[in-house]
Amino acid sequence: MKPNARPRRPQFSSGPCAKRPGWTPAVLDGAVLGRSHRSADGKAKLKEVIDRTRAILRVPAAHRVGIVPGSDTGAVEMTLWSLLGSRGVDVLAWENFGREWVKDIVGQLPLEDARVLEADYGGLPDLGEVDCNRDVVFVWNGTTSGVAVPDGDWIATDRKGLTICDATSAAFALPLPWEKLDAVAFSWQKVLGGEGGHGMLVLGPRAVERLECHVPDWPLPKIFRLTAGGRLNEAIFAGETINTPSMLCVEDVLDALAWAEKVGGLDGLVARTRANGAAIADWVEATPWVDYLAAAPETRSPTSVCLGFTEPWFAELSADERTAVPRQIAALLADENVAFDIAGHREAPPVLRIWAGATVDREDIEALMPWLDWAYGEVKASYSSAA
Repeated sequence: MKPNARPRRPQFSSGPCAKRPGWTPAVLDGAVLGRSHRSADGKAKLKEVIDRTRAILRVPAAHRVGIVPGSDTGAVEMTLWSLLGSRGVDVLAWENFGREWVKDIVGQLPLEDARVLEADYGGLPDLGEVDCNRDVVFVWNGTTSGVAVPDGDWIATDRKGLTICDATSAAFALPLPWEKLDAVAFSWQKVLGGEGGHGMLVLGPRAVERLECHVPDWPLPKIFRLTAGGRLNEAIFAGETINTPSMLCVEDVLDALAWAEKVGGLDGLVARTRANGAAIADWVEATPWVDYLAAAPETRSPTSVCLGFTEPWFAELSADERTAVPRQIAALLADENVAFDIAGHREAPPVLRIWAGATVDREDIEALMPWLDWAYGEVKASYSSAA
């Protein structure tokens, strides 16, 4: 039977993600519109985003924090094209976005001395095989597989290479070991629930040194250039963006950052995320038809939770039918205004994917779980009757 209670907010998309609780368009009223982003007021807003981001994430003073074009993808591409090439690179891939970085490194740059350490969806590569005397490129929290690295212990403190980390589903949801990370990329539309199109780039001192002593063998388009005259372009990290940002999006993320401060900063955001993950874990433990795609408990993403189907009838379906099942469940729940956009990524195995980041309320997660049981039962019954 259909449950009686619905989530108050049915936004469980893994990107763009739910706005913070209580958000309304009125939070944008203070935006600097119809003005140059290089005006004093425009630059002040951009610098405020940088400063608040640094404070909440506890980024060390020696690291630069900047706003860059193209969301997380743009920030990662910028680091790959600007930093790589002076030594060999290990690139880790266990889900869609890591595999995209493989395509860039092996197929587009291309780098001859590149090792690809891979794992199937649900697993991690052997982190013990990573050579930190080479550059290392990896995703911290695999949004499309629900698999995250458990910690940064595998990264050598005395490394010779750089660590380049795509942290878009981890920043603001997990504490990051900044001393182990040389270049970190993320975006506003994930854990903060901001709008898309803008990326954040954090560069440690070792990354800055590489930029100033290494000139890539390939041309760099303007949108990727982090140096001027052989030195780091410090203006980028003081609010002077490479291209024109949306000041509406800037105002929106400032509201999200202010909310993050009110709920306890990083500690509060992590606690909210973990509480959401615990609610899902309790339901999974009590539910026989579902399990995590992540094979090892310590690697389960706390934000982008991917859940597969375990009952024999599902395994007996054709490949196309298995692919259709999560989409059918997601469509039923969207029609009921219970949950939007919870089918897995198109490149992933057939799973449900539930965003459980800090802007989602635990009460809504708890209200969603009975609806998953209902929708699964409806879809299963439709296949049984067809047979």
